[in-house]
Amino acid sequence: MQWCTTDIHLHTPASSDFQQPEVTYLEILRRAEARGLDIIAFTDHNTVAGYRKMKEEVHQLELLEKLKRILPEEQARLNEYRRLLEKILVLPGFEFTATFGFHILAIFPPDKPVREIEHLLLDLNIPPEQLDTGSATVGATSDVLTAYRTIDEAGGLVIAAHANSSNGVAMRGLPFGGQTKIAYTQDVHLHALEVTDLENKGKHATAAFFNGTKPEYPRRMHCIQGSDAHRLTADPARKKVLGLGDRATDMLLPETSFEALLELFQSNDFSRTRPHRQTAEPAFDFIRAAREEGSNIIQDFHESMTVRGGKRYAIVADICAFANTNGGTLYIGLPADPKKPVVGVPDIDQSILQLEKEIGNRLSPPLQCSLDIHDVGGKKVIRILVPRGDDLPYAVDDNKIYVRSEAETGLAVRDEIVGLVLRGPRHLAHVAAPAEASIASPIEIPPHPHLETTPTAVGQEPPRTGVEVVSVEERNEGRYYTMRDLRNGSVVKNVTRSSARQLWHYAITSHAKLPTDLSQAGVQWQGDLGLIRTQKQGKSIRYDLVQRTPSGFRFYFGVTDDGIHGGWKALVGQEED
Repeated sequence: MQWCTTDIHLHTPASSDFQQPEVTYLEILRRAEARGLDIIAFTDHNTVAGYRKMKEEVHQLELLEKLKRILPEEQARLNEYRRLLEKILVLPGFEFTATFGFHILAIFPPDKPVREIEHLLLDLNIPPEQLDTGSATVGATSDVLTAYRTIDEAGGLVIAAHANSSNGVAMRGLPFGGQTKIAYTQDVHLHALEVTDLENKGKHATAAFFNGTKPEYPRRMHCIQGSDAHRLTADPARKKVLGLGDRATDMLLPETSFEALLELFQSNDFSRTRPHRQTAEPAFDFIRAAREEGSNIIQDFHESMTVRGGKRYAIVADICAFANTNGGTLYIGLPADPKKPVVGVPDIDQSILQLEKEIGNRLSPPLQCSLDIHDVGGKKVIRILVPRGDDLPYAVDDNKIYVRSEAETGLAVRDEIVGLVLRGPRHLAHVAAPAEASIASPIEIPPHPHLETTPTAVGQEPPRTGVEVVSVEERNEGRYYTMRDLRNGSVVKNVTRSSARQLWHYAITSHAKLPTDLSQAGVQWQGDLGLIRTQKQGKSIRYDLVQRTPSGFRFYFGVTDDGIHGGWKALVGQEED
C-alpha cells in the first residue's frame, strides 16, 4: 500500500468553458507531473472528447513511427507522451449535468472504449449534436438517481461533483424535500462525494455531516476533493479559480489502477483518503482525529482486550451492535481521550488471531471484519473495521442481539429485534425518483425502511437524536414505558426501568422526577419549545427538552447537538447554519 496523489476532476480544452484553449494535452500531463500527481481523470462537461483527442494524437504519432515517416520533433513528443503516460494514470470520464443542473462525475478504467462512453452519454439524453461541444448546459437530460445507476452499471466510478457547492447535490438551500437530499447522497450506486471543504474541521464540515452519525444520513460516505481545474495554473486575479492539482486528494492504494480506486470507494475504510498537503506540512492523522471526535454511534475505543472483566466480550458486543446499526470502527489499546497516554496491545499478532477467532466463533451469522495494526505514539494498536451488516440481525452466542444507540451498545429489546428482522437483508434499498419533475414540485422520495420519519407536532418537528418518553402504563404493579428512538422514529413498547439501556434508563428516571406542574421544573421556554436541562458529558452536550402541543407535552431526553435543528437551535443557544 502506498499513498497516491490524485486529481480526478479536471477539465481540458474539450470543455467549452476551459480558460486556456491553446493548452495542449501534453502540457496538461506535464503540469500533472510537476504537481506530483499519480492519477488524473479528464472529466469534461458532458463529453469524452478531450480524452479521445489525446488518444488520437498518440495513435497518430505511433502510426507515423510505424510507417517510419515521423519527424524528429514528432518523435520527441511521442517519447514524452510515453514517459508521462507510464508515470501518470490517466482515466477517461465526464462531468454529467443531470436535470436541475446537478453535476455528477463519471470515471472509467483506461481500457473502456471511448465509443462505449459516448453511447452512455447518449443513453443519459445528451443530444447527439452536443456530444463534442463540452457544454455544461445541454437541456433536459436524466435525473440524478438514473444517472447514478446507469454509470455504475456501466462499470464507472460515480462521484457527486462539488456536492456542497454550486450545482452540488448537497448544497444548502435546495428547494427539495428532505427525502430527496437523502436519496441523492445515500444512493447505493453513488461511490463518493467530492467536497470543497475537505480541509475544514468541526461539525459543519461536509465530511463530518456525512460520517454516519446523522440519523437521516446513516450511510457513511467517502469524501474526496478535486481541483475542478478549467486552466493549467490558478488564476492570480481570482483565488477561487484553481489550476490543475491545486486541490488534490491522497489515496492509500495497493497499486495505481482504476480497480484499486473502485475497491477503495467500495470499502468501509475511511482512513485511506486525506487532503493532499505539501511535504512540509504534517500529514493528516486519522487516529488523532478519531480520538478528538470521541465515542459515538460509529466508533468506540477499548484500552484492553483481556478476558478478565469481560473486556474481550465487550469488543465482540460492539462489533455485533455496529453490524446491526450503521457499521463502525473500533480501536483496541487506545483510550478515547487524546490527553491520556496510549496503552497499546501486547503480543499484537497473537492478539489479532485471538480477536479473529472470537469474532468467528461467537458472532452469527458470519461477518467479514477487517483488522489491522497501527503505530500510535510508538505503541501498537488494533483497528477493527466493522461493515454494516446485510443479513440482519446479528447475534453474539446465537441469542444476544446488540444495537448501537449514540455512544452506547446495549441488548436489543423485543420491538428492536422485530425492526431488525423487518429491515430485511439490505439496509439501503435503491429508490428511484420520478423521471420527470419540476422545481416547483420537488421530488419526494419515499423513505427508506430504516428511515421512518418521526411524527411531527404542530409548528416544529421533534429533535433528531435522543429518546422520547411516549407514554407510561401502570401494569401488574409495575411501570411500562413506550419509548421512541428519535434517530429513526422507531417505537419500542414495554420498556421497564430494569430492562432499559443507559440512555433509556436516564430518560425514564428523569421523566419520573418531573413535577406534575411543569412551572415548578424551571423549564426555559421559547414559545412552545422548552429546555429542561443541559448536561455536559465529556466533549459532548446533551439536552432534555419539552414541546407543548395541542394534545399535551412531549418530552425528549439525551438529545445531542446532531439532533438540534430549526427552532431548537435558538432555544439551546446554537447558531443557525
